[in-house]
Amino acid sequence: MNVGLALTRLPVDAAASEEIAMGALVMGLFGGLALFLFGMDQMADALKAVAGERLKYILGRLTSNRFMGVATGAAVTAVIQSSSVTTVLVVGFISAGLMSMAQAVGVIMGANVGTTITAQIVAFKVTKYALAMVAIGFAMLFVGKREQIRHHGAGVMGLGLVFLGMSIMGEAMEPLRSYPPFLDWMVQMEAPLMGILAGAAFTALVQSSSATTGVVIVMAGEGLISLPAGIAISFGANIGTCVTALLAAIGKPREGLRAAVVHVLFNVLGVAIWVAFIDRLAEVVMLVSPSAPAGLSAVDKLAAETPRQIANAHTVFNLANTLIFVGFVPVFARVVQRLVPDRPLAEEQIVRARYLDLELLETPFLAIDRARLELLHLGERVKEMLEEIMPAVLSGTREQIAAVVAKDDIVDTLHGQIVTYLGQISQTELTAAQTTELIKLLEAANDLESIGDLIETNLAQQGFTRLEHDVTISAGTQDLIRDFHREVVRALDAALTAVSQKNEQAARLVVEMKETINRLAEKAAVHEARRLIADESQRLATYRLETDLLENLRRVFYFAKRMARIITPSGPRGEA
Repeated sequence: MNVGLALTRLPVDAAASEEIAMGALVMGLFGGLALFLFGMDQMADALKAVAGERLKYILGRLTSNRFMGVATGAAVTAVIQSSSVTTVLVVGFISAGLMSMAQAVGVIMGANVGTTITAQIVAFKVTKYALAMVAIGFAMLFVGKREQIRHHGAGVMGLGLVFLGMSIMGEAMEPLRSYPPFLDWMVQMEAPLMGILAGAAFTALVQSSSATTGVVIVMAGEGLISLPAGIAISFGANIGTCVTALLAAIGKPREGLRAAVVHVLFNVLGVAIWVAFIDRLAEVVMLVSPSAPAGLSAVDKLAAETPRQIANAHTVFNLANTLIFVGFVPVFARVVQRLVPDRPLAEEQIVRARYLDLELLETPFLAIDRARLELLHLGERVKEMLEEIMPAVLSGTREQIAAVVAKDDIVDTLHGQIVTYLGQISQTELTAAQTTELIKLLEAANDLESIGDLIETNLAQQGFTRLEHDVTISAGTQDLIRDFHREVVRALDAALTAVSQKNEQAARLVVEMKETINRLAEKAAVHEARRLIADESQRLATYRLETDLLENLRRVFYFAKRMARIITPSGPRGEA
């Protein structure tokens, strides 16, 4: 069987074959590759702009079990044509607590299946329509008034550039059919290790497994590569793309590194399982792939059949691996947790933004998601201040109050980084909905910073006043203030959930808490009025301190409710 699959060389005049115009070949090959990669990027960007926002929510909601996770990951990646974007979305969901590691493993496995769509697309012999697609796409992009039409035009033009690049590469490589040194080198690719190494190296260089597979299919279309060699190189591409995943994980949160490790384990183990069965896989895809018409020469037959066979082998390989490993999703999750354990972050690392990634500015909907995650990080620090300030004010020492005040520096730092990042996002091309969302996140960030300032200045100062004037707050009043404080903390927590998860139910809960806050405020007012006439020393100073504490807590609730109103479908933003 191997003989039939091997690369067939035509008898050629060796002296004539040495006269290949290397300059034209190199220019055609790399120029075509540049068009191919540019077209892939443009098509992927257009697809993300058209469908990415909706697919993001599909990905977040339809991953309740490993099988749904695999199917959703495959579908999302097939549409947006980027497994790395799918992985970034997954990392964001894990970080926000919306997805478990086990669910994420299933999605990442499915993403590998989704990437095979690219190989299937480029395997079709439609290069003769490339210029027509470029022209149609450009016309839509140039004359289209609606944003959706322009995005669709960019996608069609990108696909046309992909096929145009393939056509140019194919024409440039055609002389290699009769170039013995190249043919001898390609025969070596049939040795699995050589093919895998070549595929991994090229993929690591161009940072795209789809590009490697595309080039292999183009070479197959010229009769320059056999099916076993093409399969081996595509295996290498699966390993080479792991380099991209690991590089992307550098400096990222632990969730990002874990997602990259899952990607590496899945791909490397998959190749290790299949490397000994390349010939068997070749036999299977030859049976399921269409055959060329009779009467073709050996090289023409190879050129006609091999592109589709390589694309099908790529699909079978990734689909089979997913089916094999999907039963071991919990095992993958546990192994990754052990390989990349949680570790306490140093204070300087916590002060620095965790989620803001400049690389994602080219994909606004992802960048906005990262800003939303960082907003949650900021909110957690503000909530920590709010939880700690009241015990310190009521009965703590000067040092305890000062420790809470010091944390506002962290809040100010994070707020500044978020505002700067949102400003950078605003300089990109945004849809009207994305612009509205960005403004709302900016308002929420300002509300959190206002709460931090209120704690630092007003509440902390009242604690210092208590110590300076030696004021003692009665046990009954402390209980009342603690009840009020507990409800305000609960409101802030719900507001953070509403903003970070776009959770309307949590937002409505905060708004509805206004009645509870008003009832507690009335109860406190009655209590304070009775305490004012009590026969106690410093009664007036105590009254002012207690009423100021309650009023400032009420102001904190006001800011929390402002944040919640970002998510509610109606309600004026500035309502008290």
